[in-house]
Amino acid sequence: MSALIDALRQRLPAHRVITDELRRLAYGTDGSFYRLIPEVVAEVEDENEVRDVVELARTHSRPVTFRAAGTSLCGQAVTDGVLVLLGEGLATCRIAPDGATVKVGPAIVGAEVNRRLAPLGRKIGPDPASINAAKIGGIAANNSSGMCCGTAQNSYRTLASIRVLLADGTVLDTGDAASRNAFHASHGMLLDSLARLSDEVRANHALAERIRTKYKIKNTTGYSLNALVDYSDPIDILSHLMIGSEGTLGFISEVTYQTVPEYAHKASALVFFADMETACRAVVGLKQQPVDAVELLDRASLRAVADKPGMPPLLKTLADGATALLIETRAPDAPDLQRRIDAVLAELAPYPLIEAPSFTTNPAEIDRLWNVRKGTFPAVGAVRKPGTTVIIEDVAVAVPDLAAACLDLQQLFAKHGYTEAIIFGHALEGNVHFVFTQDFGIESEVARYAAFMDDVCAMLVEKYDGSLKAEHGTGRNMAPFVELEWGTQAYGLMKEIKALFDPEGLLNPGVIINDDPQAHLKHLKPMPAAGQLYAPVDRCIECGFCEPQCPSHGLTLSPRQRIVGWRELSRRQAAGEAPGQLGEDYLYMGLDTCATCGLCSTACPVGIETGALTRAVRGENLSGVARQLGKLAADHFGATQALARTALKAGHLAEAIVGPKALGRLTGGKWKEGMPTPQPLTYRATRSDGDKVVYFPTCAGRMFGADTPEHALSATVIRVLERAGYAPIIPEGVNELCCGQSFASKGMADDADRKSAQLEAALRKASDNGKYPIVLDASACSLRMKTFLAERLPVFDLVEFAHDALLPRLMLQKKSDPVLIHLNCSARRMGFEGKLKQLAAACAVQPVMPPEVKCCGFGGDRGFVVPELNAHALRKLEVPAGCCGGYSSNQTCEIGLTNATGLPYRSIVHLLDECSEEAARLATC
Repeated sequence: MSALIDALRQRLPAHRVITDELRRLAYGTDGSFYRLIPEVVAEVEDENEVRDVVELARTHSRPVTFRAAGTSLCGQAVTDGVLVLLGEGLATCRIAPDGATVKVGPAIVGAEVNRRLAPLGRKIGPDPASINAAKIGGIAANNSSGMCCGTAQNSYRTLASIRVLLADGTVLDTGDAASRNAFHASHGMLLDSLARLSDEVRANHALAERIRTKYKIKNTTGYSLNALVDYSDPIDILSHLMIGSEGTLGFISEVTYQTVPEYAHKASALVFFADMETACRAVVGLKQQPVDAVELLDRASLRAVADKPGMPPLLKTLADGATALLIETRAPDAPDLQRRIDAVLAELAPYPLIEAPSFTTNPAEIDRLWNVRKGTFPAVGAVRKPGTTVIIEDVAVAVPDLAAACLDLQQLFAKHGYTEAIIFGHALEGNVHFVFTQDFGIESEVARYAAFMDDVCAMLVEKYDGSLKAEHGTGRNMAPFVELEWGTQAYGLMKEIKALFDPEGLLNPGVIINDDPQAHLKHLKPMPAAGQLYAPVDRCIECGFCEPQCPSHGLTLSPRQRIVGWRELSRRQAAGEAPGQLGEDYLYMGLDTCATCGLCSTACPVGIETGALTRAVRGENLSGVARQLGKLAADHFGATQALARTALKAGHLAEAIVGPKALGRLTGGKWKEGMPTPQPLTYRATRSDGDKVVYFPTCAGRMFGADTPEHALSATVIRVLERAGYAPIIPEGVNELCCGQSFASKGMADDADRKSAQLEAALRKASDNGKYPIVLDASACSLRMKTFLAERLPVFDLVEFAHDALLPRLMLQKKSDPVLIHLNCSARRMGFEGKLKQLAAACAVQPVMPPEVKCCGFGGDRGFVVPELNAHALRKLEVPAGCCGGYSSNQTCEIGLTNATGLPYRSIVHLLDECSEEAARLATC
């Protein structure tokens, strides 16, 4: 293997040939319950690099697996050979002028493609539940579908063309005539073999009809044999065989989709039936009506989410056996939507329902209803025992068989003791998922799982001729059962296809085609308990939904990968093993480069905030000296800030002598160009009449000033408050006060809480026991105090207060130049995106909030300690032409943004100040 690694380093930059134990473990983990650790991870940025890696792996006879987002659930993206990790260079997207087609690279996230298509009223057809994290390479390679796309809008049906790299290094672009002609010349034998297979299948009427029948319902078990009966051109056959091939036939380097309409008008209803059979009978009729989604939820799934916030009260009182259908219909305009609603209600009218059905078009209500459906899977995951994993299976039957199949599944749950199992899914396609928890650390439990799977597969195949995998792909989990579902003849076709494309068997071996009947019981992922410091981490199912939110993803580790590494360290500690180099590497990759921004929790199905784990581990690792220094700083906070201001003045003096770039190099990137000057320690409110409001100038705002005292943050906030008719009150002893956030981020929880309590007392006194609103000028501090206070006092973030209270009172003159807006992670977590956008829109004609930028990565002081985190997080930030500046609501974030763009970033209150001042000036002219 060392020879292969050396060869890879000759073709790829050395930092993209990854051999350390921590990242091989972490990067090699996907959303399934299988664990294989790659020998090497090769990160590739273009098709040529993929070709180089495949060629070298073939030369050294090592297996190759391609990895996009790793949200796959059946073991498609794990390997003990070479893992090819797709880099951002493959995240391309080109939209046709009319939006009818979109050409996308395999590394772009599905939701990002839809975001770019949205202005044209279009989207891609596949809509998996993982679309906010899943990438196009995985969506196409698994032929993913989802709640609305059914069988008509999946990748197979909406494929316009495809570009693939085969095992021998040849590239075929089916959308390019020259490429097709060249491939005919170079690979005529392969094309002739595909044409022969197609002819043989068509001549075998029984086999051809069986294939057509199998694809009348969702089916991703095995290869896409429908390509052999749907197409006669061997290149068309080849391109459609690639869909759903899970990286076993070649590498998909580009896909061109025919897009589908995305209607803006939607309505949803949650309809309750007394029993499963009646609900499923209704589905048969609904399939003939203008509905876009019908999601089935059995009684167990409804019970699992009944106690969650915002759930309908009826969920707690339903009788056993009750079943719900979540129905959605969409239309291009409101009148058409109403016609569709009326048609659905007419279809439901004959059925005895628990309560009268009612559709809502209110987006918030629609979200609330869909949260019932989305909450089912994580609800099971959240209550499982430590050390167990969550398994979600995915099957389909003909819609008329749906009720009987679901009842049979429930009987098998009872037979094998899976009492917590739930059933939900896409009833309109006869496609349901069932979720249960499993312990793979006990031999008897593995045997129980094996017996259950044998019974499930036999029941679905023999009784219903169903699909053992409807949309999640075959993977390792269902590979031993492909022949059971398809029969010997069809399975033989699949093996022949595999041999034609990959004669050496090096592309993702063990996936789809696997002659080991016990393959699904091997390489099972251990899930050691790791929650001693932060218990919610044990709920992690390693799905990867968190990764697009994380500023360090792609630099070091994502939240999922941090948890994977921490679980292994916890396992070693419990077993009395040394942490080794993995433990050393975790200090930087797991702890130092975690921004602790908490955005991972907003995407996590079970609400885990990995930053809380990081803070807990940091606290555990603190030395006695560090703890004493932290306590000293907390006890003498004013003096500590004075020292920091002195250091800041010294930095500016050094900058004047050597220049900002040189000083930045001398400090290892810790000194930033455009670093603010120290803030003067005066907070003068001149207005005594008007509505009283308590204003707390936060630490960073007190530390970092501006070019002139009147432009300092605190002075600007006071000025705008007074201009809006408020009389600001500054808490007594403000320079000694701190919300505790800076201590919490370093793991000093006790010191943080002590400072928060001290601030609470000061705010309580200043606000006359909560009589007056309290405004904080940094979103991170606002979030900290809102959480700590738990509504004991009326605390408002500046963004929130400016939107709700200041906008109605201020006259504003809009800026004509573009302005950049940054929604920092704390404001995002508090749900202030809409308010920040509306503030910006009231002040500027062209406000721009770059959609691909989430957390800036500055993370309080992380931008000083590990500046590469800040640079990586903002690598996609583009400045529009003519932009005059940027605005946010966190001072340290603004430092990092200024450094990254070269533009001055300041608090959003400065924009309000400038626009309201200009409006006042114009009014007096």
